[in-house]
Amino acid sequence: MKRSKIKTLLNASQPENSVLLKGWVRTLRESKNFSFIELNDGSCLANIQVIVDEDLGNYADVVKLTTGAAVTVTGELIESPGKGQNWEVRAAEVEVLGTAPDDYPLQKKRHTDEYLRTIAHLRPRSNKYGAIFRIRSKLSYAIHQFFQERDFKWIHTPIITGSDCEGAGEMFRVTSFDLENVPKQNGKVDFNEDFFGKEANLTVSGQLSVETFATSLGDVYTFGPTFRSENSNTSRHMAEFWMIEPEMAFADLQDDMALGQEFIQYLVNYTINECAEDLELFAKFVDKNLMTTLNNIVSHDFVRLPYTEAITILEQSGKKFEYDVVWGNDLQSEHERFLTEEHFKQPVIVYDYPKDIKAFYMRMNDDEKTVAAMDILVPAIGEIIGGSQREERHDVLTRRINELGFDEVDYWWYLDTRKYGTVPHAGFGLGFERLLMLVSGISNIRDVIPFPRTPKHLEF
Repeated sequence: MKRSKIKTLLNASQPENSVLLKGWVRTLRESKNFSFIELNDGSCLANIQVIVDEDLGNYADVVKLTTGAAVTVTGELIESPGKGQNWEVRAAEVEVLGTAPDDYPLQKKRHTDEYLRTIAHLRPRSNKYGAIFRIRSKLSYAIHQFFQERDFKWIHTPIITGSDCEGAGEMFRVTSFDLENVPKQNGKVDFNEDFFGKEANLTVSGQLSVETFATSLGDVYTFGPTFRSENSNTSRHMAEFWMIEPEMAFADLQDDMALGQEFIQYLVNYTINECAEDLELFAKFVDKNLMTTLNNIVSHDFVRLPYTEAITILEQSGKKFEYDVVWGNDLQSEHERFLTEEHFKQPVIVYDYPKDIKAFYMRMNDDEKTVAAMDILVPAIGEIIGGSQREERHDVLTRRINELGFDEVDYWWYLDTRKYGTVPHAGFGLGFERLLMLVSGISNIRDVIPFPRTPKHLEF
């Protein structure tokens, strides 16, 4: 018999003569001649009630089951006389697959997020984390669906790289050296002796690599893990996270902003329509304003304004910020949230940033002071997308690489794409975890990824 999913059974239009369930006990309650098991199999937020009569052959073992035990139930789906559920299962057979001793860490009570992070291997069994990881799975599918419907090609870019995309230097070293006997020459590490014959790192972005495919295949995208060794223990940063990075050929900054808005609205709409049950949990228990925020995002075109105008608005706001508002400095989270939550009360796209605070590959504007970069800011989160039109002019890109002290030799292949048939192109990066924070109202990034990697924390 094929295993039944609780989600399917709860939505059934009529009873089924025979069902096979496999899942974990949430609670067990004894009555006079029978017991009730609340069973969950991870397919949805709701449990299904299983009625076990005392004449069952192994009834004495069943009534000893505790929260967390794994069982197989064969029985019949019948109408439920109780309120709040249409169906329940009358068990014909219950097989105990795995018991759970009394020290099972997830009892039927409210646990703090901090505690649940210490048992990340078990927290998906809780309501909140089961819900967010189901949403994470559904949105992963939706991301591919969005791009495939628009004829973007999915490109697998390298995780190990010899290039620093952002120029930040906050990268993890990859080496095969015996760390107790590292070869050196003239007092410096001799990377010629390393596995790749040069310094290698985990990537902070797949962008540089995916650009080469945009200049060959047209519209492309990446969706994969990236890494940053920034020693930050805030609720918004992790060492390992997932990025979505589309790149469009024959496109400019206006195209980039339009795609970014369309992408976010598509994914928020998808969450509202396809993850309604799980979303309801977050709207009820995590963020009371969640649905207002999400509906606001999908119902408005995003405001677009130049960075210089954004600075003026912040300067004239009369609001005291922790970080001073100065032209030439990057916007801080408090500035971004003021623009989206207090001033415009909707998502905002800020563009044309000062060149000195942006990466070398962003297209220089005619004023030679700003670049064709854009950030999409949303309420509750701040920046959720960062993107730009790329610098397609070989001479300008070469000059920028040299100005920032990079070695042209390391980027010879990247420069070749500007040498042979260069075209205007643009793209952006969206941190998947930031998106999940947006659609769930969860405020700590550690709680939207299965196994968070942060400074001094490498468990599981």
